[in-house]
Amino acid sequence: MVDYEGLRARVLALTEGETDTVALMATLACEIHHFDDRFDWTGFYRVTEPEVLKIGPYQGGHGCLMIPFARGVCGACARTGDVQLVPDVEAFEGHIACAASTRSELVLPVRDAQGALIAVLDIDSDQPDAFSEADAQALEAILRDVFGRTA
Repeated sequence: MVDYEGLRARVLALTEGETDTVALMATLACEIHHFDDRFDWTGFYRVTEPEVLKIGPYQGGHGCLMIPFARGVCGACARTGDVQLVPDVEAFEGHIACAASTRSELVLPVRDAQGALIAVLDIDSDQPDAFSEADAQALEAILRDVFGRTA
């Protein structure tokens, strides 16, 4: 059983009082990445200009440096504001293969306290169909708890 409540408690304790977005992203990337063996690459792509995501703090091998909103799973999440739960990246039209080992992907929007999209959290797995709706919901709640409190 996946202990998302334990992860949430640890993340909230580690980030208490912190308001720097990059520091928060770095801490979450590390904690989430090491939380579950399914997570092969875990990181943030930050909104740095209109319709553009750029690599932020991450754990794992190299990520793509820049992703336009118009491309890939991360771009789809940023463009629509919806969680992207992709059981097979090869079946996702326009998938960007930053790592050849990626088989499935979960991408979640990251919003600030005002509701503005500031980033996406990208979690890749080298296992097919590695993620569930329960994973998405638990991680969305953690993101809201951490980034929804910052100004």
